[in-house]
Amino acid sequence: MKSAQSKVLHALAGKPLLAHVIDAASSAEPRVLSVVYGYQGEEVKAAFADSNIAWAEQAKQLGTGHAVAQAMPALGDDAVMLVLYGDVPLVSQTTIHAALAGAQSNKLIVVTANVADPSGYGRIRRDASGSIIGIREQKDASADELAIGEINSGIMAAPVAIMRAWLSALKNDNAQGEYYLTDVVEAAVSQGYPIDSVVVSDEDEITGVNDRVQLAQLERAYQRRRTDELMRAGVTMLDPSRVDIRGDVQIEADVVLDVNVILSGRVRIASGVRVGANCVISDSSIGADTEILPNCVIDAATIGTGARVGPFSRVRPEAELGADVHVGNFVEIKKAKLGRGAKVNHLTYVGDADIGERVNVGAGTITCNYDGANKHRTVIGDDAFIGSGAMLVAPVEIGAGATIGAGSTINRDAPAGDLTVARAKQRSISGWQRPVKLKPKS
Repeated sequence: MKSAQSKVLHALAGKPLLAHVIDAASSAEPRVLSVVYGYQGEEVKAAFADSNIAWAEQAKQLGTGHAVAQAMPALGDDAVMLVLYGDVPLVSQTTIHAALAGAQSNKLIVVTANVADPSGYGRIRRDASGSIIGIREQKDASADELAIGEINSGIMAAPVAIMRAWLSALKNDNAQGEYYLTDVVEAAVSQGYPIDSVVVSDEDEITGVNDRVQLAQLERAYQRRRTDELMRAGVTMLDPSRVDIRGDVQIEADVVLDVNVILSGRVRIASGVRVGANCVISDSSIGADTEILPNCVIDAATIGTGARVGPFSRVRPEAELGADVHVGNFVEIKKAKLGRGAKVNHLTYVGDADIGERVNVGAGTITCNYDGANKHRTVIGDDAFIGSGAMLVAPVEIGAGATIGAGSTINRDAPAGDLTVARAKQRSISGWQRPVKLKPKS
């Protein structure tokens, strides 16, 4: 990876490679989920400190069989086990469940794939009847074995008790001087133990990451999976190759996503929503029939039905926009609630505020919520009208139906229904000279 960071912590679709594997494995509700770690292991453990993982250290890297042996003390002989790889992030739950089902029938299950280019993989050796008789690593393979197109993914499942016996008998008399997990296949053959395979049709599912090129390729594969899934569920994407899904994203039918949309974290988008180009939506909920115009950033916010946001709006955490709210260009909303039909259309900052229904906030208005040490709240009642360029110095309350004159600085409560104006007396100063740039010293 040419990186100071552990390979399995590099991100795919916004989360570490290892997290994808752990999530897939967790779908089988394992009694024990063990992660074998070695180089940079403490960094990996720290990244998953909140996970219920049985960590097993492989102090010396002596091969895949040796690695799996480090996890065996945590496993009970009455269980079945599945071996996955931390740098193979796209293994599917379907494959995992199929492999475990085979192991529960007292078989050794090997996950394989037929690929156009098997270079680098161990080859599956079968007899004339099609039964698996062994796996040959590439460095130990003959010319005939190298021509085999069916490869070993490395993923295996078997009853724990028999796997424990096979691992204890492994030898390292091979080109690498390592203990190969694949040698358990020949041990099973020699004992007449049943072997079966789960053959995956999608090569991406068993592809590992060894460099950033492969990481980028699997990122595209993952995105293609997610966008295909959403489009089949009724979502329109004007160019699915330019939409990124990076989290727990649920989108209802008849949503339209334009190009360069990024959805990350926990995102919920209701039916009829249109999202314009170049929008980033994270950890947010968007109500039905809302329109998000181009170049908006929405983070940890809730937006109601029929709203219109953008273009070039930023909606920050804890913002709650009610139904039919309009938030326009170059408007920033933070930790504020906007009631039904409220409008904040131009060049405005609203932070730490409660804004009532049908309120109109004029261009250039700022809720001055920070006094240099603490945040304070602004409250605006229903049907109030805030003129352009108003400074609302919190804590302050604007009554229902009140009007604030343009250019006013309001630092006391404004009564309901009244016009409140707070402007310095205008004056002109004759003879005043603008500052000029100083000439550079020679």
